[in-house]
Amino acid sequence: MRIMPVEGNRQRLDGGAMYGNAPRALWARWSSPDEQNRITLACRAMLVDDGRRRVLCEAGIGTFFAPEQRERYGVTESRHVLLDSLAELGLRHDDIDAVVLSHLHFDHAGGLLSAHEQGARLLFPRARFIVGARAWDRARHPHARDRASFIPELNRQLEDSGRLEILDGERSPWLGDAWRFHLSDGHTPGLLLAEVASDEGPVLFAADLIPGRPWVHVPITMGYDRFPEQLIDEKARLLPDLHARGARLFFTHDPGAAMSAVHRDEKGRYFT
Repeated sequence: MRIMPVEGNRQRLDGGAMYGNAPRALWARWSSPDEQNRITLACRAMLVDDGRRRVLCEAGIGTFFAPEQRERYGVTESRHVLLDSLAELGLRHDDIDAVVLSHLHFDHAGGLLSAHEQGARLLFPRARFIVGARAWDRARHPHARDRASFIPELNRQLEDSGRLEILDGERSPWLGDAWRFHLSDGHTPGLLLAEVASDEGPVLFAADLIPGRPWVHVPITMGYDRFPEQLIDEKARLLPDLHARGARLFFTHDPGAAMSAVHRDEKGRYFT
């Protein structure tokens, strides 16, 4: 089992929005803002290669946006960085057997599409696309608060592919026993957290439950979270279990670290 980070296009978003009700004096220690108060965020995928299949957890933000929208979300590259990163590993998008999607917000699923200049068509022609039932329902029937976070055309292309697997439970028969899924509703209903068994202990793709190292601290949430108090409760339940089992967290949005062990100090606070 090999687990590898695959970097995608980065984005810059408002730091206050990314840290919810945490004051700027606190979060600026962790993430340096620019003159527009924006911080740099990775949009990183996790590649799992078990020798038989290559499974990608998420696909990042990509470049499906029109140029003016790229500017709005701080995406500076016009090239599809995820495809370049796969190429550095000797792979193409048609070498991927499955893509597991924690949810379908554009910064996690936009990389499934080709660049805007190439028509934003669905990539990964051999892959099955695995998404949780509630997350899929949310993408098809969004709330007014998060409607702009989804890509309706992507939903249609996923349905038309005939390779969409809607997961309702913690196991995927196709992926097998090495994979287990946790569900979270605090960020968005039905967020699917993939846990992969490895010889060195489990690895959890933490998605937007814990998007980077600062958010391991249980009270820290994002302004984008639909139900922040529920998200805090979910972290408080999950982190003791992960810590006890020696699990590591894989971060999609942390610009400086792809993965870290979970530690706990003498006061019971979690850190990396």
